[in-house]
Amino acid sequence: MPAAPASLSTAHDRLLALGFVTLYGAGFVGARLGLPHAEPFAFLALRFALAAGILAAVALAIGQAWPQGRRQVLPIIGAGLLTVGVFSAGVFYSIAGGLPPALSALIIALHPILVAVLAPALLGERVAGRQWAGLLLGLLGVFLVLRHGLDKQPALGLPVLYSLIGLLGLSAGNLYQKARCAGMPLFTGGALQCASCAAACALGALACETGTVRWTGEFIVALGWMAIVVSVGAVSILYVLLRHGAVSRVAGLFYLVPVAAALSAYALFGQEIAATQWLGIAIAGTGVALATRKTL
Repeated sequence: MPAAPASLSTAHDRLLALGFVTLYGAGFVGARLGLPHAEPFAFLALRFALAAGILAAVALAIGQAWPQGRRQVLPIIGAGLLTVGVFSAGVFYSIAGGLPPALSALIIALHPILVAVLAPALLGERVAGRQWAGLLLGLLGVFLVLRHGLDKQPALGLPVLYSLIGLLGLSAGNLYQKARCAGMPLFTGGALQCASCAAACALGALACETGTVRWTGEFIVALGWMAIVVSVGAVSILYVLLRHGAVSRVAGLFYLVPVAAALSAYALFGQEIAATQWLGIAIAGTGVALATRKTL
């Protein structure tokens, strides 16, 4: 009898993992649709403001309590600024600066390795040999998925730096979220995080950009997609997964995010998937299965 709940919990976490990978990977499609019509900080400020409003409305509808006091609120805001704000700004600015989205995704795919290196020292998590094998397999799979055409688009120095900043924000934010905000109320905490990111991006837009936004149908679809599907849906699932499992294992899922992005681009834009990319998808999936076996 005791084994049944554990089995159900594992199946539930696997379903959540699949949902996260699918929704988060589709976010690259939203960035591609929206960035031609708005500068990065302006786009992100609108996205996070909309997401904050939706999360706050859900929290009020279900009567979820809001975090109280500086000791609860400040860590939640700090984790959100890193995980959501710095990561998104870095990726958006790198793509807007001319870096191919595939190469930006490949840089972000270093996230599981970075977390696996830091988690033992910062959180006391043990990373087993099988997990290391899975992480390295996942990195190989992602490279095979994304290498197609990268040699035809040489990277620029500054946009690469932006993606690296996004990578550091994501990894530091995930570690801090796990350490200090594991029990964060999902909707009220998420609303605080999105509101703080909206304010930070609005300041960035005022300081660095013209604030021009072209409200085309394509931009409205992209804004809704990024706010509702990614910021509300995918990020909420990520926080649930971090609450349930070791951060190093959850990070391994990020290998499948660029794979999901490639599949989304194939479905929506007809971008060809070569034979080596299909091989990479299979290898990345095997690596993630090894890296996340115990928890997800």
